[in-house]
Amino acid sequence: MHVAWLLLATGLMLTSPCIAGAQPSPGADPLAEAERLIREAATLRSRGKVAEAVPLVQRALAIREKALGRDNVGVVTSLNALAGLYRVQGRYREAEPLYRRALAIEERALGPEDPIVAASLDSLAGLYRAEGRYAEAEPLYRRALAISEKTLGPESPDVAASLNNLAGLYHAQGKYADAEPLYQRALAMGEKTLGSDHPSIAANLNNLALLYVAQDRYAEAEPLQRRALAIQEKILGPDHPDVATSLNNLAELDRARGRYAAAEAEHQRALAIRDKSLGPQHPAVASTLVGLAELYRAQGRYPEAESRYRRALGILEKTLGPEHADVATVDHSLASLYETEGKYLQAEPRYRRALAIAEKALGPEHPDVAGILEDFARFLRRTNRATAAQEMEARAKVIRAAPAQAAPAR
Repeated sequence: MHVAWLLLATGLMLTSPCIAGAQPSPGADPLAEAERLIREAATLRSRGKVAEAVPLVQRALAIREKALGRDNVGVVTSLNALAGLYRVQGRYREAEPLYRRALAIEERALGPEDPIVAASLDSLAGLYRAEGRYAEAEPLYRRALAISEKTLGPESPDVAASLNNLAGLYHAQGKYADAEPLYQRALAMGEKTLGSDHPSIAANLNNLALLYVAQDRYAEAEPLQRRALAIQEKILGPDHPDVATSLNNLAELDRARGRYAAAEAEHQRALAIRDKSLGPQHPAVASTLVGLAELYRAQGRYPEAESRYRRALGILEKTLGPEHADVATVDHSLASLYETEGKYLQAEPRYRRALAIAEKALGPEHPDVAGILEDFARFLRRTNRATAAQEMEARAKVIRAAPAQAAPAR
């Protein structure tokens, strides 16, 4: 199965009201105007309107650069904000120089071991992780962890966050034995410093549960997942988007255990929460739709699966753009569904489109590209094209063998 792990952001077209909102009022203090733009952009991002937020942050950055100078520490917030928006949009090549520039400014202004530097290292490492550049991400995560431990103490919440980030990197690479003790340490630290019912604890529980699910350790994962959900419902309320995330995770666990009715109810509740709190065109809604599609596919309910995949694809194409990596993920899943149904004429163009998008968005050596190549090769063998299949299998094998990008097939 090809469960999509979708970015929770959107890329709507810029509208005239937001253009107007980006214009400074006459006589306004430039730095105050920049701060207003950043706040407005943050609000838009929280609503999934990432493309509308981008020009506001670009304007704020230009204002601060003019007022303070390009290398002033005061421009770092805008640099990181803009890089973060680009990352959500899958514009990794544009995000990287911004993160690097912010990091260089902080190191010069604050010194190489400041906790703020550690946060920027985590951000840059997270970008590399998203790109599948795992070997480049790891030393940055380790350096951030060392800085936080030295400057903030070994039980700081920032240390726990760094541990989770490093564990997440190992998790993505399939290095489960390396990830587990880091997740466990972060959870224990968080419970000691924040208390057992803090929302951060729910996030830690979810991380560890997902690790166990990846290893088919369902009996260990379930109580962690249910505890995370209980914390979020108690602290955040039953209709919070984070509750929907935990419901989706629990649904995937129930699906894996064959509890289809429970999984469907959990996905449907998550979908209702996200529809209401984020809007029906938010990529998080697409993520839940994909979860439902996977559930229906597992039950042989193919028409219902197809309709959910198609709706998810429409949302992602509209909000993130037709060449975003998440579009490739859903196209891949839809192609595989058509293949299962014997609809080969519909499957092949989906495979080809998914491969082309993933290669462009992620690079030809990314692990997700290997997954598409492997499934496309199987399809080609099934349709009596062994030579083409062998070429794709050989490419996938090279990608899988690269230590910097080794990742488990989802």
